Formats: sequence, structure tokens, C-alpha cells
Amino acid sequence: MKHNFGAGPCILPQEVFKQAANAVLDFNDGLSILEISHRTTEFEAVVAEADKLVKELLNVPSGYSVLFLQGGASLQFAMVPLNLLGDGQTASYLDSGVWATKALKEAKIIGNVNVVASSKDSNYTYVPKDFEIPADSAYFHYTSNNTIYGTELFEVPETNVPVVCDMSSDIMSRVIDVSKFDLIYAGAQKNIGPAGLTIVIVKNDALGKIDRKNPSMLNYQSHIDNGSMYNTPPVFSIYVALLNLRWLKSKGGVAEIEKENKQKAEALYREIDRNPLFKGTCAIEDRSKMNVCFVMENAELEKPFLKFAEEQGIVGIKGHRSVGGFRASMYNALPITSVHALIEAMQAFEEQQAKAN
Repeated sequence: MKHNFGAGPCILPQEVFKQAANAVLDFNDGLSILEISHRTTEFEAVVAEADKLVKELLNVPSGYSVLFLQGGASLQFAMVPLNLLGDGQTASYLDSGVWATKALKEAKIIGNVNVVASSKDSNYTYVPKDFEIPADSAYFHYTSNNTIYGTELFEVPETNVPVVCDMSSDIMSRVIDVSKFDLIYAGAQKNIGPAGLTIVIVKNDALGKIDRKNPSMLNYQSHIDNGSMYNTPPVFSIYVALLNLRWLKSKGGVAEIEKENKQKAEALYREIDRNPLFKGTCAIEDRSKMNVCFVMENAELEKPFLKFAEEQGIVGIKGHRSVGGFRASMYNALPITSVHALIEAMQAFEEQQAKAN
């Protein structure tokens, strides 16, 4: 058995894989989901149900649109300022990691950017706090979970300016108040579905306030007006996302999966703090529940432990190339039994080292 801690594209429920595989062979009267027209009533029903489930699971208020787009979160780094940042305006950004840095880099190409705070000086081992967001900001942008460094921002910063959030790696993992945001975007490949799909939840009133004429594909209103079908959408990715959203609803929804995610994270962090061979890498109060980052006290033991873990069927825990160490990504579909398997491997390796010394 493989225990998949990969950071993304990542683990999905086995039942979702089976249903998706069946649909590849026969989705509708002998036609594959890969070959049906996105204009069929059958696929329009897929999009309609996916839209309904996103709104239901996140309790999205009226006055918001859900979009199923392509280009990943990286395209949203540009689409957000193109649609929300007018000439002469300034957008405020929180720099808490690699993806936050990339987002503000793209925004600087389009307009003025104010970095309200950064934790770059500590290699992003904490989330900046007690920063001020200028009241005249066109919007405030932050990344809720930093996959590479293992930090997570759990509370929405208090501000009266529009709030935009990249939730790619923790959307659907915990209850959020969507009404506090003007725009949320998320690449699907963590908790929603396979790569190729990006979810955008946008407050309708936030749009149409700037004079810039954007290309149609980069204009949120184009996609709203066309029901996410301005061009051919990522049909298969949307369908698998629908299957995964159904699975999440059957589990009891976001509130129930949040309880499981909390249990998984607490168990692993408890072992990291107990085991003398390992140590966490970021501020305790900012520890991510999705991506647990840790290193060995003795760096020379990292390769031996990685090999030892792989022999136990544990895959995907090697840390990002920019930080090293280990990263256990524990998205919604990862069962707690896999977390226990990793903990047992850490304990067994501890015993092995004790006998060797």
C-alpha cells in the first residue's frame, strides 16, 4: 500500500478514481467524458451541479459567481490585478512565501503594489502579523497556506478594503466566511480535483469598477456571462472535481473534514515535537494543517530516513527543493491511517538509530 503525501497533484479518494475511470470509458451512452461536447445538456448538468456544490460546501452568499477556469493559480496572479487594479491605484500584498511573491511580481507588471509585510528575512518560517493595510488600497491580497514552507494564515486580516485570497492549498479543508472576501481563487490540484482546473469565487459587485479594456479571456465578466464556457472548459477536470465535491459532501462537508484534518495535523506535529531525531521548521502558531514541514536534527540522516520511509510505502515526503528536509502534505483525501503509518516509520527509525548508537 502506498501512503501518498505528495504536495500536488495529490491524493484523491479511491472511489473518485474509480468513477472517473469508468466515465473515461463510458460517461453517456458509450461516449467517454473525454470526447463529449461541453455544450451537451449532460455536461451542462455537470457544471451546474459543481457550481451548486461549491456554493453549498463553502456556504457562498448570494451575489457571488463561481467560475471554472484554466491556467492555474499562476494565471490568477495576473487576472486579479487586470480586473481589480485601476490606473493610479495601489494594491496591497502580504509576502508570506514563494507563491505570494510570484503573485505580487505579476501585479507589479500591471500597476502599483505595496508590500504590507514580509517574512522573507526568516525564509518564510512565520506569517507576518500586526501589519497595516492602507485604507486606499484597491484590494489586499494574501496567500492563505504556504505549501513550500508549511505556514498557514487562519484568520482573515481585518480591513475595510476588498480582500483577495489565493486558497489553492487549503480551500475546502476548513470552514471559511466567504462574505469576508471579494475574490477567492484556487488551483484544483490539492483538495478539489486534478490539475487543469482553477476555481474562482468572485463577488459580482467587485467587477466593472476600472476602465481597463482586458482581452476577453482575461476578463472575469466574460466567463460569468458565459457560464464558464466562454471557450472549451477543462471538461475532465471539472467532472472529476464534481465527483470529489460529492465525496466531500457525503463525508459531512467542510466542517467534518476540518475535524479530520485537525486530528491528522495534531498527531504528526506531536510526533515531530516528541521525536529527538526531528524538528519543525516554522513558528508553532503558524503551522499549516495541510503541509507539515520538518527536518532532521542531524542532516546526514535525511537520505537514510527518506529511503526507510519509502520502504514502508510512504511517498512524496521529500521537501521542496528550495528548503530541503521533509514535507508531509495532508490534503482532505489522505486517511489518518496514512499519518499513523508515517508516525510509526519515524518511531521505528528512531529505534533503529538508538540501537546503532
